[in-house]
Amino acid sequence: MNWLGKLERKLGRYAIPNLTVYLLAGYVIGCGIIYLMPNMIRWLTLEPALILRGQIWRILSWVFIPPTTNLISLFFLVLLYYSLGTALERTWGTFRYNVYIFSGILFTVIAVFILYGVFFFLYGTEVSLSSIGLVSTNYITMSIFLAFAAIYPDMEVMLYFVLPIKMKWMAIVYAVMALYYFIIGGIVSRVAIAASLLNFVIFFLSSRNMRRFGPREQARKAKFKKQSRPHMTYAGGARHRCAVCGRTELDDPNLEFRFCSKCRGNYEYCQDHLFTHEHVK
Repeated sequence: MNWLGKLERKLGRYAIPNLTVYLLAGYVIGCGIIYLMPNMIRWLTLEPALILRGQIWRILSWVFIPPTTNLISLFFLVLLYYSLGTALERTWGTFRYNVYIFSGILFTVIAVFILYGVFFFLYGTEVSLSSIGLVSTNYITMSIFLAFAAIYPDMEVMLYFVLPIKMKWMAIVYAVMALYYFIIGGIVSRVAIAASLLNFVIFFLSSRNMRRFGPREQARKAKFKKQSRPHMTYAGGARHRCAVCGRTELDDPNLEFRFCSKCRGNYEYCQDHLFTHEHVK
């Protein structure tokens, strides 16, 4: 079991389900702020100097700054990344998807603080990074796209609902665009690109056994559930029930259920008892 598995055993219950929805909702709110209260956006930017002075909300508020302010582009972006993000969450599980998103945000914050420290060391004075370039979650969403393309390279999507194209070719285009903006962009853009790509590389290199969450394994699990479904219908029409506490998805729609590979038989457990139950031999 890798570090993600160990971390999930301890902190998995605190994962935020449907994190993509909250992230995209933040973009919509941020776009509304830009159009309706443009002066307020300066209170949301990622500014290390102001954070060190007590404005700690900026550590997260910059996530509200959307990758684009064009309403049409934002509409297509929300549709695309909702489908990609929810698919990734179903494939990896809520906790691992949370780790991927929050580590991208954390790497960006750390990189921006390092950049601020370098400027302060070189010039001996505080530098407003927003005057150099605005930090948004543009490249964090790009890392979501790259992760999806790495798992489902041959899946076709309809680009702008018209042109069918495989994910692997779109990923190559994204990578070329990132390299282009890294070369011509300012120092802040380069830091944001490097942080998001670092997140992608570290996450995949340190979790090589993620293949068991890939499409083949998901298809195998789906087939197993389909075959066992007639024997797994509970009172009230519930489809899942924890073998320890007896709760079903009807008791709490936010509960997650998984089978235990170490138990003999088809035993299903909720997220609170998946790692704490006594294995059936």
